[in-house]
Amino acid sequence: MFTGLVEEIGTVRRIWTTDDGLLLAVDAEDVVYDVKVSDSIAINGACLTVTEVYTSSFVVGIAPETQRCTNLGDLKSGDLVNLERSMQFNGRIGGHFVQGHVDDTGVILEINPEDESLWIKVQAKEDILKYIVPKGFIAVDGISLTVVNVFDNAFDFMLISYTQQHVVLPSKNVGELVNLEVDMLGKYVERFLEGDSHAIR
Repeated sequence: MFTGLVEEIGTVRRIWTTDDGLLLAVDAEDVVYDVKVSDSIAINGACLTVTEVYTSSFVVGIAPETQRCTNLGDLKSGDLVNLERSMQFNGRIGGHFVQGHVDDTGVILEINPEDESLWIKVQAKEDILKYIVPKGFIAVDGISLTVVNVFDNAFDFMLISYTQQHVVLPSKNVGELVNLEVDMLGKYVERFLEGDSHAIR
């Protein structure tokens, strides 16, 4: 479980394929401080298991399903990524509950400045948009954000100046993919209304 508050921007050192699947090595400083093998780290919002830890880097494996649902398979050496360690329940929760289970990717349609903030509009599929509501939460590349407007095929939000300095999103371009995770509450409500008692046990 995560909060959607990015702790550090890491740099992809290497991404390669082995007999065990796709592996990703990331250079980082802060998040490796107390991380152990088998711990979870969210990379661009996707919860991944640490398989190796070094002084200033770590390695994770990327499962085929994760490649299909996220933008991680498109990463290359030198790319920047958002990093967050799994949350500790003795601390404050400043964002919202983020599982690290990316639902799908969206496409950046617009990036427009307003004063020191940025408006960002993201296209999403219909089966994702149905869970997105104005003033509701969404995680975009692992960043906890508040939705402003919802359109027929997209939604938008604002990034304040502080957030822009601590996440990768402002450096992305129109047309690039972002990972989307909708607020889990909407999914449970939908299942409840459908009368599926197994979803709420």
